[in-house]
Amino acid sequence: MTAPHPFPARNAVARSLLNSLKLAALAACITPPLGVVAQPVQLVAPPPYPALVQPPNVGDAKLAATAYHDSGAYARDLASVASDASGWIAERAPQVSRPALVLDIDDTALTNWEVIKADDFGRIINGRCTALPEEPCGWAAWDLLGRAPVIEPTLRLFQQARALNVAVFFITGRPESQRAATEQNLRNVGYDGYAALHMVPESVHYVSATAFKAPVRAAVEAEGYTIIANMGDQPSDLAGGHAERTFLLPNPFYRIP
Repeated sequence: MTAPHPFPARNAVARSLLNSLKLAALAACITPPLGVVAQPVQLVAPPPYPALVQPPNVGDAKLAATAYHDSGAYARDLASVASDASGWIAERAPQVSRPALVLDIDDTALTNWEVIKADDFGRIINGRCTALPEEPCGWAAWDLLGRAPVIEPTLRLFQQARALNVAVFFITGRPESQRAATEQNLRNVGYDGYAALHMVPESVHYVSATAFKAPVRAAVEAEGYTIIANMGDQPSDLAGGHAERTFLLPNPFYRIP
């Protein structure tokens, strides 16, 4: 027989006292001091990923540009800008002794939509152009075909200008080697009676279209003309001054610096 513990009551009291001390210590850790109000815990979200800086998707842009052209919105915008130019020319031409109108050619006087679509919006300068619309087409070869269709609002503006005795000057970024084909193309669609066609000299390279076109406009002014209007589809067609007013046609299809 095992002898009983000599102090059973004392052991029970000690254990109870030890448990009480543990609870008091825990309470001291989680209970704020007097006068301090406990605040709810705020969960802090992780910082977000840095904002993306990628440009718009090229594939989406091509779809949007095609829809803009095919919906009729492009044609309406062409007509709207040409109408603004028409109103200004009708007002200003009688006030000037030698008024002039400057026009760009590509996608201002003539449309290149057929090759733009065939090339999937790429500007492929070199290469053949023998299987439109099934295959891509080099832009230089396309220009030499001389079959670009007319942009009707621009032709109407041209005809109005000539009726008001406004001299019309074409200034294009096409090279001089394309003169015969370009002149034939212009005649075929109705641009007859313009004052001059200025083209880029062979083997001469400019940093921008503006670097070529602005000095040509200055030379036209030096001949005694007042350029009352300059219309093109690229900002670089219009930059550089030497025109009383400029008119920018829509072109979301490509950019010429």
